[in-house]
Order: sequence, then structure tokens, then C-alpha cells
Amino acid sequence: MLALTNISLRRGRKVLIENASFQMHAGQRMGVIGANGCGKSSLFAMFLGELDPDDGDLALDPKDEIAHVAQESPHGSGSAVDYVMDGDRELRAVQAAIARGEAAADQPDLHLLYERMEAIDGFTAESRASRLLHGLGFNDEEYAKPVKEFSGGWRMRLNLARALMCRSDILLLDEPTNHLDLPAILWLERWLKRYEGIMLVVSHDRDFLDQVCTRIAHIENESINLFTGNYSQFEALRAEQLAQQQAMYVRQQKQIKHMQGYVDRFRYKASKARQAQSRIKMLERMEQIAPAHVDSPFRFHFIEPKKQPQHLLGLTDAAVGYGDDVILDNINLHLSAGDRIGLLGVNGAGKSTLVKALSTGSTLLTGERLLSKDTKIGYFAQHQLELLRPEHSPIDHLRDYAPDDREQDHRNYLGRFGFSGERIFEPVAPFSGGEKARLVLALMIRQGPNLLLLDEPTNHLDLEMRQALSVALIEYSGALVVISHDRHLLRSVCDELLIVHDGVVDRFNRSLDDYPAWLKEQEDESEQAAAKWQDAPEKSVNKKQQRQEQAQRRQRLKPLYDKVREVEKDLASHRSRLVELDARLADESIYVDSSRKNELTQLVQDQAAARSAIESLEWEWLEASEELEKAT
Repeated sequence: MLALTNISLRRGRKVLIENASFQMHAGQRMGVIGANGCGKSSLFAMFLGELDPDDGDLALDPKDEIAHVAQESPHGSGSAVDYVMDGDRELRAVQAAIARGEAAADQPDLHLLYERMEAIDGFTAESRASRLLHGLGFNDEEYAKPVKEFSGGWRMRLNLARALMCRSDILLLDEPTNHLDLPAILWLERWLKRYEGIMLVVSHDRDFLDQVCTRIAHIENESINLFTGNYSQFEALRAEQLAQQQAMYVRQQKQIKHMQGYVDRFRYKASKARQAQSRIKMLERMEQIAPAHVDSPFRFHFIEPKKQPQHLLGLTDAAVGYGDDVILDNINLHLSAGDRIGLLGVNGAGKSTLVKALSTGSTLLTGERLLSKDTKIGYFAQHQLELLRPEHSPIDHLRDYAPDDREQDHRNYLGRFGFSGERIFEPVAPFSGGEKARLVLALMIRQGPNLLLLDEPTNHLDLEMRQALSVALIEYSGALVVISHDRHLLRSVCDELLIVHDGVVDRFNRSLDDYPAWLKEQEDESEQAAAKWQDAPEKSVNKKQQRQEQAQRRQRLKPLYDKVREVEKDLASHRSRLVELDARLADESIYVDSSRKNELTQLVQDQAAARSAIESLEWEWLEASEELEKAT
């Protein structure tokens, strides 16, 4: 058990958390959320014994093993798999004791060490470490590769694998998805849902929080407020709480009406394509959650482009890469006004290389890049944070882009991105990654681009800023191409998806929710292709044997087929119920009639429960379908 009683934490004179109390037990998975600087990292430091509480008591069983992801980049010469196995400290201790015992002449306790090795699954440790590496995207041939030969992002994946290798009682994860691509995030979600200990995770990825968390701790105004359920359920409850504050009511209704306009605008111009319908659903969802973010400190929109040519940019018969290394070939991609494209693919597939070719042509090896004379590109990538001049302030940077604006205009503009007071005059050198990312976005938006190329724009951004960016991109009238592992952002702003894989760029004619199944299909195809190279003896069976085998196969598969149909039936029922609840909550009178307060509360709770059930059933359906596919 983990228990906080009247805990207070301060950083210098600033109070971060005051009089916070809660308990957690094995099997509970808590998402810790709040604005940057609110105290999330300090809370984790306290759990790790790196920081003492200023007041109150922290109760931890001294026998509990705490695992966390080291923030320092490893650089040893040992292999990747050995580095991951080091995460199980007892395993290494037992292995060392066995080695000493086997080398000694007298070996009285060696059998006890072997029994302990068996008890902790020590003999399968290398296999478990290899599965962790595989799930996080490492190739088989990389398991023996020295740690120091991996790039920074992959070394952080090794740190994550090492933390997961630990047979911990408490697992602390601070932004675990930051260095992962979407396939690795999906794998991590499945792994964490099976974790049996106490888990606390700081994340700004709402879909990730929805999948893995059973509770939410929201740090706000120096307090920790606890909510049962995942992030979407927290959001619904927070919206209800804010709706009951009359001072916020008018502002909420304006926000809802504002979002409804964009839902309607898109609905009547969208095709009936599955991807388009998915985006309509996400826009409707965005409208419903808008009240939960009505007090967000971030409020901005993209400046309307002065010109919007129909044909913006294109690559014809293009190959992209670096030097003699061709990453992607046979690319024919043409961007037109209104295009809203999301790029999918594992890390290293070539997504960023493709965006660089679109942005500047720097990675274009062969083929043609056609750029309209009126196209104005806004390009955001993580390396641009390093291009900020450390000694200059936010207002210094902004003056370079808008030299004719008044200082008050600069203040107002930067304020929409969370920079206010004297902060706008301070050098950016000590700014956090999130603050630098917000500034780079602000500078890019100020240029009024008609084509946005966004490479992981949500990295370092907290949940409120991500929400504000999603809303701003929905309203944006230009074209965009976005790379992101933030599924909420992709669902919100993209009408079309492209998949970058195996050296080519293809249309992805499914919805984003189908991406996990597509990944599974690709993995199965690879395994089948590999199997063709293996010699297998052919069986000669007569027709009677064939009929018997087919009957046995049908009998074996029947429970799996029944399970899939049962889940599909439950899904249809819950979706029908959700449509009914959404319709009832669309009635404006329920929000202004104080006598219907209890009815409103119950409807919001039922709506959150229905959404949660649908999400669980969708994963259950995916797992049942995967099991059926394996069996067939």
C-alpha cells in the first residue's frame, strides 16, 4: 500500500501541493495530471526518496520494490538485453551468488539458490527481456548490440524496458510515451493493463491515460483532486463540476456553440468515407468535452492565410533519403488546399524524412518537388527548439516576425500561449521543453502559413495545450500534414491517413482505430513469409481424415467465433445507449433548470460509464479477433 496523509511539497517559496491525502493499493493505476510546474515530478521524487515532504506523512512498505524510468541516457558497452536484465536486481544478485557458489569447493547452499532462481523466473529472464525489447520496437539483431551504439531516443526505450523488467510493487512512469512510436505505445498499453502492482503515470497522452488508468489525480491550485475512472471520465466529471458554477456558464455555452459551428461545417462537406466519419465523431466528442477546458490558460487560433492557392506542393516520382541511402521511393504526393493528412508508421520508417523533403527539399534524392509561388509553409519539428536564441526573450523572438506590432500586441499574442508578465522578457535558455515548444508554435503561427507541416508537435506539451492546439487546428483553414503519436490529435484534425512502411508511402484506407489490427496483419504476413522458407513435410491424408480434421477445427473455433459475436452484440447495445444519452444531454434546458441537477449528474455519469464500457469492449473485441486469427 502507498498512503499520503496531509502531504505538503514546496519548491523554494512556492507551494506546489498542500494537505494532500490519498491511498493506493495493488492493481490500481493512477494517472497524475496537471499543468507544467504544478508538482508532478516533485511528487515522484518524494516517492523515490529524493525529496522529503515539507509537511505530512508518506507511508511506504520498506519491502516494496519501486521501479522508475531513469532520465539519464545510458552509455555502457554491455549489450541491450543485459542492460534490460539489470533492471531485476534480485535476479542479478542470485546469479552472482550462484556463480560464486559454483566456483567454490564447498557448495552447501547452492540448491537453495537454484530454487530461488526458479521462484523468480530467473531461468527465463533473458527471454522476458527479449520480449520487452521486441515490444518496444527493437529488432532481434539489436538485442546483442552495445548500449552506447544506440541513439538517444532508443536509449530511453532501453531505460523503459529496464524499469518494466523489474519485478516491482510500485511502478512510476514519467511521460513513458515520449520516445515511442504508435506501435510501441499500443504494446505498452497492453503490458501495463496486466501490471499487478501500484502504478502512477504522468502523461499528456489522453488516449494512453484512457487505456491504462483506473484513477486520475488532478493537481490544481495546490491540491490533489482524485477521480475514479480514466481520463475521459475525469473530463466528463470536470465538465459537470464547471457547469454547476454559474459564473462559468455563459462562457461554456459560447465555447460549445463555437465548437458546434466547426462540427456542422465539416459534417456538410465531408464525404461518406470511413475516415471522414471517424473525424466527425471526434469533432462531436471535442464539442462535448469543450466545457471541461473552459478555464484553460491557452487560447489561440491560426492567422487566416492571405492567399490560399489550390495546388500547394507536390512530389513527383520522388526518392528521399540521405546520401546514397534511399529511405522512401516512388513517391507521388500532391497537396491541395484543404488537405488534412496524418502520417502513420513506426519510428525509422521515413516519416520525418518525407516531411523534410516537403518542407525544404533537403532530403530529396531524385524526382521533382513542385512548390506554388503563393505557398507559405509553416514547419514545426523538434530540432527547431534548438534554433531559438538562448539569450533572447519570447518578445525578442516575436519582434523578428512582427516588427511593426505594438508591444501590447506582442503581450496579448504571447499571453494566449501561456507567456505573461515579466516572463516574456526573460531569456529562453532556462525554459522547459514545453515552454520552448509553445514559443516555436507561436512564432510559426504568427507567420500566417497556408500549409502546415507538423512533426510531433505535441511532444513536451501538457494536456491543456494539446487540447488548445487541437481546437486551433480544427479551425485552421489551410492544409496540413502531421506526424504524431497522439491519437486524439490525429483523430481531431486529419481527414486522410497515409502509411509509411517498407520504403513506400501508401493510402491507409481504414480508420485510426483499425491501425492496431493492421499492424497485427503485417506481423502475421511477415511470419507467414518467413515460414515459406522453412522446409515442412507434407502430410498425405485421405478425404475421410480431412473431413474429420475440418470438423474438429470447426469445433475448436466455435467458442472463439461465439466470443467475437458476443462482444459485437454488447458493443452495439452500448453504442445505442450512448446515442440516447448524447441526445438527452444535447437538451439545453437541462443545464439551466436547477431542479434537474440530479438528472444531469446521473446522465453525465451514465455517459462516462457507457464510453468506458465501449472502449473496454473495443479492446476486448480486438483481442478476441486476434485470438481467432491466430487459431485460423
